[in-house]
Amino acid sequence: MEEQDVALKILHTADWHLGRSFPSFRDEDQPKLTRARIEAVEKLLGLAESYGVDAVLCAGDLFHEPAPAEAWWRELLRLFERRKWTNRPVFLLPGNHDPLWPNSVWASDHAFRRGLPNWVHVIDRDDFEYSLSPEAVLYAVPCRSQAGADDPTSRIPARQPGDQRIRIGLVHGQTFDIVGHQMNFPISVDSAQRRGLNYLAIGDTHAWRVYPPSASPTVYPGSPEAATFGETEAGCVAIVMFPRAGRPPIVQKQQVARWRWRSEECKSMSQLESLRHEDLKDCVLKLSLQMEVSVSERARVEDILQELQGNEAVCGKVGVLHADSSGLAVNVRDTSDFDGELPEVLKSVIARLQAQAEEGDSAVARQAMVLLHGTLRQMNKAAARRGAEA
Repeated sequence: MEEQDVALKILHTADWHLGRSFPSFRDEDQPKLTRARIEAVEKLLGLAESYGVDAVLCAGDLFHEPAPAEAWWRELLRLFERRKWTNRPVFLLPGNHDPLWPNSVWASDHAFRRGLPNWVHVIDRDDFEYSLSPEAVLYAVPCRSQAGADDPTSRIPARQPGDQRIRIGLVHGQTFDIVGHQMNFPISVDSAQRRGLNYLAIGDTHAWRVYPPSASPTVYPGSPEAATFGETEAGCVAIVMFPRAGRPPIVQKQQVARWRWRSEECKSMSQLESLRHEDLKDCVLKLSLQMEVSVSERARVEDILQELQGNEAVCGKVGVLHADSSGLAVNVRDTSDFDGELPEVLKSVIARLQAQAEEGDSAVARQAMVLLHGTLRQMNKAAARRGAEA
């Protein structure tokens, strides 16, 4: 489409969840995931510049809570301050995670609110209306609580006869049913049509969703960074172009996420070994080991996990690893992994550990056999080095 045929161009984003923590991950991995969320915001602001959009619409849950730690709102302020936009307004909508409360980050006397450039607008009225151009108008409704049963689009005025402008709505809520859960701020899938909107910019679900009709689509851009392993359709923003002559908007999906979240269940050593050869630097990998291994293979499993995860001295092959070994079993019935020339006293120890594993004290006995095998292996390596040096 030629630039002269575009009446308006916007970037639509939502659900940044700045300040969200990841306590189930290792201490050294948590900052990677929390920091990635602010990095995604910086990237999408860069996209707004490269695409030359006329406005940026942020559809709620920008912070993970209404009063986030200062580090997060200070960093967002810095992202805005580094840009000298004068003709590209940004609209920040309070969502259900960060509602418009008197003591929230959105309060008029909060340092974050006072520090915002004049081209960044906080939606703090139920009747918010902003003229984006002579041809386009924005209507927005903030969340004032963390839960509710009212449709926020009901507060957007319907199109009046003769109004030919591009009409955009900006709200936060659910257009879908979740089994066993009451809908939070339920939004009818035909709200855009009923209110006479050309586009309904929405936030809440972390997945990319576009609801028909194409003449007045309702769009979830999803979260720009996933937060759990189930969010397979997160990581995007929407670039929306509104042609002249009343034609439907064109919605483009643009990737901004740094991390790919992936779950992998390993049922064999060969499957685990194959992960060592994949490019997983940008991956958050949930690895579930569901297999039985020999005593010597158990040691190899630890070596591979260490290689994937890395340590203070060496970077791992996986960006962030979340390993679950609860399904890993060690077969102690076969002792062929041990050197047949062991002293009788060690053979006796191994036999007793086998018996204990069979009789029920399996976890301790199996772990003891693994540790014994590893110790003997290290001793053999040390002896071989001494022999080579002699």
